[in-house]
Amino acid sequence: MPEKRTAKKKTLRITLVKSAIGYSKEHKATIRALGFHRLHQTVEHIDSPTLRGMLYKVNHLVEIEE
Repeated sequence: MPEKRTAKKKTLRITLVKSAIGYSKEHKATIRALGFHRLHQTVEHIDSPTLRGMLYKVNHLVEIEE
């Protein structure tokens, strides 16, 4: 049986560059949901529409690399 080829999924490197202090509870919750614990921390996530929506909400706090 031939092997199935899996498409390589695009990953995004996201770095928290600004504190969420002084922003709404929704922004703080989004930062935590992305997996951030401290400033200048970098996390990697697979690109998806859900992730893009979260990044759109907090784009002033994070730096995104494809």
